Amino acid sequence: MIGAACALYAVRAGLDVVVVDRGPVAGGTTGAGEGNLLVSDKEPGPELELALLSSRLWREITEGRHPDKGRPPGRRFGRAVDSRAVDARAIEYEPKGGLVVASTPEALTALTALAAGQRAAGVDAVPVAADQLLELEPYLAPGLAGGVLYPQDAQVMPTLAAAHLLRASGARVETGRTVTGVLRGDDGAVRGVRTERGDLLAPAVVNAAGTWGAEVAALAGVSLPVLPRRGFVLVTEPLPRRVRHKVYSADYVADVASDAAGLQTSPVVEGTAAGPVLIGASRERVGFDRSFSLPVVRALAAGATRLFPFLEHVRAMRAYSGFRPYLPDHLPAIGPDPRAPGLFHACGHEGAGIGLATGTGLLISQTLTGKAPDLDLAPFRPDRFAEEAAP
Repeated sequence: MIGAACALYAVRAGLDVVVVDRGPVAGGTTGAGEGNLLVSDKEPGPELELALLSSRLWREITEGRHPDKGRPPGRRFGRAVDSRAVDARAIEYEPKGGLVVASTPEALTALTALAAGQRAAGVDAVPVAADQLLELEPYLAPGLAGGVLYPQDAQVMPTLAAAHLLRASGARVETGRTVTGVLRGDDGAVRGVRTERGDLLAPAVVNAAGTWGAEVAALAGVSLPVLPRRGFVLVTEPLPRRVRHKVYSADYVADVASDAAGLQTSPVVEGTAAGPVLIGASRERVGFDRSFSLPVVRALAAGATRLFPFLEHVRAMRAYSGFRPYLPDHLPAIGPDPRAPGLFHACGHEGAGIGLATGTGLLISQTLTGKAPDLDLAPFRPDRFAEEAAP
């Protein structure tokens, strides 16, 4: 998804783009995501600023608006650039809003404080009293202390979204082609990439490899400490729409911000346009272990039924897992790498990559073309970890 968004905005900025992927489109972390476009789970700071920018850009993409709309459609590699809107229905874009609920008065106090800071940063966060929760979600469990409604939260089907953004970009897409090296000249500047099917020469290379971003960085001779953080999603049978918003426990925000390597679960429940209900969320650092874990899936089911008791009688169709690209300070790496001129990074978004993709893509395109970025990139500097490790 990040690579697709970078391609979209880079082509719109007038650049020729080749997207190289060792697998199929969305064959990695993107295809294992829920498709969340969230502002609700971000604390005030750089990531929330990026989420707000991305939220606006997702709306613009589905409405057919973009920063250089006045520029006539061009051609890239002999292909017409599609400057039309990405069909919201085709990518299952739903601006349905998010509802964060607190089970205790103490949790509600903490959630209310977080929402106040988010409002000051530009988030639309609406307090919801305990007796109003069932008006928003009639099937919620009784006895909850209250919550906060986030109208800006939305959802897409990530595999479809990545494919449609790539199509709309007009970029050349090389799937099933593995990057085996990053080419650098005598002056240290990046000259392109080496693949098993030959070299691709370019004055700029964008590392949008997600959870495998550390491997691509190493090919260029630089360090980027991206680690995999495994998560499972439980998928129910198709249902009539009973869950109207993305609904999750206030504990989820703390889990997202945690540095713990051990298993953490907090209930996250949302309906989809296709009918199934998606149930999360779990986090654990176990390397690239894809083993199925029945205890984790049971914990997800238990958390979901605590929020929505009707789910106890619903069949689960399947469960799948994926690896979030985790960086130690929970901020992605976005922008040029001064250690390898011509190398740009756009990875390490952890579980927020789908939502943050559009903002990341725009920022990368702006830096590639020498424009002032819409956000300060200093907090996202790819070499910030090298500075911390220096004596």
